[in-house]
This record gives sequence, C-alpha cells and structure tokens, in this order.
Amino acid sequence: MNNTETVGYLQERKRQVISVAILAFMFFIFGFVSWVNAILIPYFKIACELTHFQSYFVAFAFYIAYFVMAIPSGLLLKRVGFKRGIMYGFLLMALGAFIFVPAALTRQFAIFLIGLFSIGTGLAILQTAANPYVTIIGPIESAAQRMSIMGICNKFAGIVSPLIFAAIIFKATDHQLFDAIELGNMSDAVRSAMLDELIRRVILPYTILGFLLLLAGVGIRYSILPELDTDHETAVVKVEEEQRSRKRLIDFPYLVLGAIAIFLHVGTQVVAIDTIINYAGSMGIGLLDAKVFPSYTLTATIIGYVLGIMLIPRVISQRTALVCCTSLGLLLSLGVIFADWSLTLFGHEANASIWFLALIGFPNALIYAGIWPLSIRGLGRFTKTGSSLLIMGLSGNAVLPLIYGALADAYGLRIGYWSLIPCFLYLVWFALMGHKIEYWGRTKK
Repeated sequence: MNNTETVGYLQERKRQVISVAILAFMFFIFGFVSWVNAILIPYFKIACELTHFQSYFVAFAFYIAYFVMAIPSGLLLKRVGFKRGIMYGFLLMALGAFIFVPAALTRQFAIFLIGLFSIGTGLAILQTAANPYVTIIGPIESAAQRMSIMGICNKFAGIVSPLIFAAIIFKATDHQLFDAIELGNMSDAVRSAMLDELIRRVILPYTILGFLLLLAGVGIRYSILPELDTDHETAVVKVEEEQRSRKRLIDFPYLVLGAIAIFLHVGTQVVAIDTIINYAGSMGIGLLDAKVFPSYTLTATIIGYVLGIMLIPRVISQRTALVCCTSLGLLLSLGVIFADWSLTLFGHEANASIWFLALIGFPNALIYAGIWPLSIRGLGRFTKTGSSLLIMGLSGNAVLPLIYGALADAYGLRIGYWSLIPCFLYLVWFALMGHKIEYWGRTKK
C-alpha cells in the first residue's frame, strides 16, 4: 500500500469512526427522550390529576407516531434525502419540546400529548433513517456489532434520563407536597396553585432540550455523515421463482406474524419500564426513591446486550437465544404476578414481584434482534415495505400500556401485569413455530 492509498484508507477509517459516533449520539438521544416517559407518567398523574389509564396516554401519544409515520417517514426520506430528513426529525422533536411550555402554563394534559406526539413523530423519522445508516456505514459483517453498540447507547440514556429529569424537576421537600395533594385537605385554590407550581417545573428543562435538539439537527445536517442512496437494488436482491407468485405482504405469513411479535414485544418492554414507578408507589416507595427502578430494568437490558454480543453466534444461535429469552420473559412475568414475599435489594424493601418486573429487561434485550431477521428473510423486492410493516409494529409501545392501565384501574396494579402473559405466550410460539410458516397453513420443513 503506497502513501496515497494509506492516507485514503486512514481518511475513510476516520470518516467511519466519526459517523458511528454521530449515530451513537443519535441513539442516545432516542433513548433519552423515550425512556424519560417512565418518570413523566407518574409526574403527569399527580400534576394533572389523572387515573392510571389516563396517565398511560403519555406512552400512547408518543409511540403511536411510529404507526402513523412509518410509511410517511420512508417517503419523506426518499424525497429529501437522509441527512435533510434527519434534520426535519430533530426539528419536529424540538417543536414538541417547545409545546411543553404552553402546556405547562395552562396545565392542559391534552396539549402535553400534542407535544409528545410531535416528539414521537420526529423520533419515528430519525429511527427510519438511522437503522439503514448503522447497517451500511461500515462492513456488513460487523453490522450486528454496531447495532448492539447503538442498543447499549440507547439503554444507557434510558438509565440516566429519568434520574436527570427527577433531579431537575423534583425537590427534597416534595414528599410533603405529594402527601398534601393526595390527602386533599386543602381549598381548591390552594390545591390548584400547588399543582400549577409543580407542572411549570418542566418549562426550563424542555426549553433547553428544544434548543439542543435544534442545534443537533442542524449540526448533523452539515456533518460528514454520508448521504445514502438506497434507490438502486444490488445484484444480491433477486426474487426467487417461488416468490414471483407473491403479490402482497400478506403472502409472507412469517412477516405478518413477525410484525405481531414486534408489536407485543415492544409493548411488554414499555410496560415493564414505564409502569414500575407507579408499582413501586403501591408498595409504599415514594416517587423520589422509586425514580431509580426504571434504571434497574434498563441496566438488566444492557447486561442482556453484552451477553448477546459475547455468546451469539459463538456459543448459541440467534434462534436458540430467542427461544430462551421469550421463555424466560414468560417465567419472569408469572413471577411478577405470583411472587409474594418481601425482599430488600439496593436499599429498597419491597415485594419480590417488583424485582421480577425489573428483571424482564434482561431477556427483552435480545428478543427484538431475534424477531427481525426471522421476519425479514427472503422478502426480495418486498424488503423495504416489509421493514416498514415491522416498524409499524413498534406501535405496541402505545397500546399495551393502555391495556395495562385499564386493568390496573379496574382490578389493581399487580393484576394489570396479566397483560404480559398472552404477549409472552405468543412470543414463545413465534420463536418455536411461527417463524417457520412459509405459506398460510404450511410450515417450513
């Protein structure tokens, strides 16, 4: 290799490293704004005087954007390019953050939901753009490794975001404030003033967040991140003769069943994280102490990622890992419902069931990565639209928390976790049999 080739190689290597760092930053942002919902849900429940069911519209408004925007995001990126599309995504997220200001000034939960939907819409665009980048930005052989790195960045952000938000929003004396609001032994005027003061604490952090998102969008738009060209199919993408008879996505049963699996999986993930603070509250753990529980769940998820990187495929196959993780998720869900003894961990004395709930984060780390390749294989010219269908499955984040909230209001918080059982039963079935269904009524031999 001559000097010119060496310089060119080093420049290209430097470009790849910087590009990966930019993508890692984006995935950190994804996690930061997504998993802060875990603290926003109990916060809005108190400040806006909501039921459990109503409070989980935070997750619904945020994640339903994935369903609404899955296909429009792809069309937008095709029209304006990936880098410009990323900028627009950040701008929409910034707009959503700024909407929190009038929402807080009026204490209108509906306006907060509009802001959350705007943030979710921007995030849907960013996710649609980021996944191809992670795959294409370096050698295809190391794409899985890069995706794992992105997952760790995402979940690490999820660990710190509720803690940072709580540190900014809450005061050491808020225990007395929450007790006073719950008891309700005050005049309507005093109660309203206290709630107004509480909800307006979001104005400063979300204003700052909005400006940071604006800067991030403009910065990435003019960064060295390369523009992608996905309009041209490679010679590898050839439709087999048997696939020529397939005219619609519905003709690929394993894809449809995989989208349902994604829907249920991400729903269980959000239920495990976004409900755990309220569940801790039912055990007498105050909000200021319970704020760390989502971090426990996400820490378990990161451990799952690391083990996956170490063991797959050297020790176990990806399919075997999927079977093990879905089965473990089912067992842990049963533990959430039926475990009934006191256990002290990390300075918290609580019912053992909450620790089973936190541990669900561990198997959930590898379920998504296991479902995706089994669902997208052999689609040929349907690959792009098939991917959009799987992205739409992320709307499970919006629906499952509402189902949990309705059950929790009607029958109690622990009974609400029965919503996890049919989800994991389906996931176990998909891991064992569902992904083998090549044609309706016929499985792969």
